[in-house]
Amino acid sequence: MLKHIVAIIALSAAIILFMSHAQHSVEWLMKAHAWMAQLLTDVFSRGQAGNLSRGLIALLSIPLLAGLIPAFIYWLLRRHWFPYFMQIVWIVWLVQAGALLMTSQTLMQ
Repeated sequence: MLKHIVAIIALSAAIILFMSHAQHSVEWLMKAHAWMAQLLTDVFSRGQAGNLSRGLIALLSIPLLAGLIPAFIYWLLRRHWFPYFMQIVWIVWLVQAGALLMTSQTLMQ
């Protein structure tokens, strides 16, 4: 429990110290999501099912790609599966989903 408290304090301090880098990372993540969604408009129809499919694939593809990059590098070096693949995917997905929710809330106001 103490390790978790120290870790959250250290990560919070790191985010505060590197806020501009964190903002650029989230902006890059949002641009990648928008690019993927735009790329998928050619594949899917403009109906409700097409929009749902396009949004779902765009939301899932960026975290999977972000997790596959370190997994592939790890596999090249160690020749076995990267142990933290799903944790990276979940973290990137949560950041991306949170950023999408924040931008949709500001657009609605």
